[in-house]
This record gives sequence, C-alpha cells and structure tokens, in this order.
Amino acid sequence: MQKETLITIAERTGFSISTVSRVLNGKAQKYRIAAQTVEKITAEARKCNYQPNLTAQSLRTRRTNTIGLVVPSIDNPFFANIANVIIHEARLYRYTVILVDSMENEREEREGINSLMSRNIDGIIVVPCGGDPRVLETAAAQTPIVLIDRYFRDTTLPYVSTDNYLGSYHATRMLLEMGHRRICCIQGPPTSITTLERVRGYRQALQSFGVESQARVSGTDFSIQNGYVETKLALAQADPPTAIFALSNTILLGTIKAVSEAGLKIPDDLSLISFDNYTYLDFLSPAITRVNQPIEEMGILAVKMLLQILKNKEPGRAQILLPPSLIVRDSVRSLHTPPE
Repeated sequence: MQKETLITIAERTGFSISTVSRVLNGKAQKYRIAAQTVEKITAEARKCNYQPNLTAQSLRTRRTNTIGLVVPSIDNPFFANIANVIIHEARLYRYTVILVDSMENEREEREGINSLMSRNIDGIIVVPCGGDPRVLETAAAQTPIVLIDRYFRDTTLPYVSTDNYLGSYHATRMLLEMGHRRICCIQGPPTSITTLERVRGYRQALQSFGVESQARVSGTDFSIQNGYVETKLALAQADPPTAIFALSNTILLGTIKAVSEAGLKIPDDLSLISFDNYTYLDFLSPAITRVNQPIEEMGILAVKMLLQILKNKEPGRAQILLPPSLIVRDSVRSLHTPPE
C-alpha cells in the first residue's frame, strides 16, 4: 500500500507541494491561501488518512513537539496527579509527553534524562529525587529543564513548587493551638527538599510555642509501609503521641492501618493531619484534616514555563512557590475539651 505524502496529495489536488505543505501545517492564513484551496486539500488529506512524517518535520524545524516528564514514583497518587495535569496541559499546545519513572533513584533518574535527550525531545519537566543539582544543570545546558514539586535551594534551574514550609507550619500550629504537645512527624526521604521544608515548618511551629525540645521526627520515604512502621513504633513508646502529622497521603494510609490495629479511634484517642489533598480523604471515617497543594496550578505553570523557554530560546529563571491551604475536617480533637 502506497504511503501518502505531500507529493501524492499535490498530484491528486493539482496544487503545488509548497501550497499543500502550508495548508496542512496550519499556515494557510499567513500565506493568504484561498478558502476553497484549503478545503480541497484538507478534504483530500482526510480522505486518504494522511499522517505527517514527524521525523522529517523535526529535522526541518528542530522541534519534535515532545516533552519528557520524570517522576520518582508513578504509583504514588500525588505524582500520578501531577503527570495527569502536565499531559493534559501539554496536549492543549499539541505536545506529546514521554513519561519516565525514576523509582526514587538518582541513577535511574540520570539514565532516564539521558534516554529522553537521545530522543531529541524539546524539553523536560522533572521531579528530582536527589539532593545535587549539578547533573540536571549540566543537562539543562543542552535541553531546557523545569523542576516541579521538588527543587534545589541553590540552583539556577527554574522551578514551581508548593511552599511546603508554610503548609507544615500552619498544620502543626493548629495542633499546638488545640493543646497537643506530643506530636509525631512522619517524614519522607530525608534529603528531599519537600521533606526538609515540611520538617522545618513543623520544628518552627514547635519553637514558636517553646516546645521544640519535644520534636519527634522519624521516617525514610513517602510510602504506606513507612507510615505503618513508624506509627507502630510511635504508639509503642512509653509516652505515645497525642497527634501524628503524616507528611504525605501515602504515609497517612499506613498510619491509619497501624492506628486501627492498635484499637485506637481517630480523633478520640489520636489526632491526625496529612500533607496532600485527595477527595477520598473526605470519605474516610473520620474525614481527614490536611494540607492542600495546588497541583493543577503547579502542572499548568510548569508546562507554560517550559514552553516560554522554548519560545524565547534562552534559559528560564522563574522560581515560584505557591501558597498551600489547610482543609479542616474531623480528624483533630482539641485537648482543651474532653472527648464526647
């Protein structure tokens, strides 16, 4: 079966190859091509199911209309949500997204970045999993890179993230104002900027109440197992916590299981706050108080920032922290009043 090309369409319609090319590339108005000509060429293209040669097109334009997206764990609902927003936003600009899962491993991340660059993609959006920006900064000299969610304190790379410090500070302060002092904070990867900033907010809130010495921070990753194990250990202490601050929703799920196995009730026996927001948290019993991250805004901004770099053909410099919000539900009890 003969493959349809600009040449075959030009032969059947009687127009020049350049005219056919301009019409099918959306440049008819720019070159003042008559509406009847446009209709005839597009009708023929639809009839023969013409598909443009993207490889040849990318050689001419030096663009592939492809974006790479690297996340640490696609089975984590938070990163799945980020991916969903970015893919949807990129489609609006006719970009295809190639997804890479670094599995929270710096070597896998580096290999994923190299693989994407070898495919001549136009740019990359990355949720970095390491603490050293040099690999990504080196790669950005060849291919534009925008960071999302996680970033580096000292870097020239553009990024968009939540103000994790602020969200954690307000969540911890809420617990303190309700009389809690034994507050266990279960963290994610200790080197991740999101973990560092959330723990910093937690400690700062304790300090503002003069109880920083009572800080309890434990945990190693954003996993359900981490939440389960650390909650088991915390509840086995001689002076167990009156509240737990889970620094992700995956940690939260492990915490809830451990609390249930201990025969405790939330919030009567133990108060609970989570970082991250999902609708299903309102359907748990009780509904969970949590810190809401503006995921949709983050994803949209990341795509727009990358496209702006591609358009301007110069390095991006925007480094944006978006304010989180606290969604108050039923999982926190005030110690100033007895349980019902």
